[in-house]
Amino acid sequence: MSPSLSPILAAGLRVLYGRAMIGHWRHVRRRGYHHGNLRDALVEAARALIAERGAGGFTLAEAAKLAGVSAAAPYRHFNDRGALIAELARRGFEEFGARLAAAWDGGRPEPTTALGRVGASYLDFAGAQPGLYKAMFGNVRNSRDAAVPPEAKAAFEGIREVAATVLRAAGAPRADATRIALQIWATAHGVATLSAGGHLLDAHCRGEPIDVLSESVAAILEKAVRDSAASSAGQTR
Repeated sequence: MSPSLSPILAAGLRVLYGRAMIGHWRHVRRRGYHHGNLRDALVEAARALIAERGAGGFTLAEAAKLAGVSAAAPYRHFNDRGALIAELARRGFEEFGARLAAAWDGGRPEPTTALGRVGASYLDFAGAQPGLYKAMFGNVRNSRDAAVPPEAKAAFEGIREVAATVLRAAGAPRADATRIALQIWATAHGVATLSAGGHLLDAHCRGEPIDVLSESVAAILEKAVRDSAASSAGQTR
């Protein structure tokens, strides 16, 4: 989904996506599952339900019903709803990280251009995969296993490396990369969330999500470069 789409249209498409996925899984349920597909079927059912209702808007029994199995069947693979959401989030971060890495493409042809692609890819993913995105950025304490999945850590490490490369190209120290990566991630998440809720259509803050994100990230990087220059100047006095 293009980040330049109207936020209202984007929100409408997310609802339609969730309903379409639920319709799809009801159709598949009628056909029945082959042995060994239950785990994947439950994960995909959770994705559809979360896209329409949010992470807190369904029960494990509802996921089982959508997948066409008994209410007891999910417990063969998941201890509770939190564990099912955690698995969906893990898969989401795996796909998310791969998409951002592909957009970065080693920083070619130069870091600033590649950074712009990463931002666009972030918003594309959040808009096109509402079920995954909501599961990924829900409260990790919803699961008994509150540990952050390795795929999430890898995705952040990718953003940190992007920040380090852009800072180095601008003459700022790589030591600031973790802090800047956190700021970029928080900004991207904020823009994606505001866009999903239609808030960027407000007359007082109207703006295309990709433009809001690009300008905000540019301001973060410009401040990092200014702070670095000021620090260097102070050390030479």
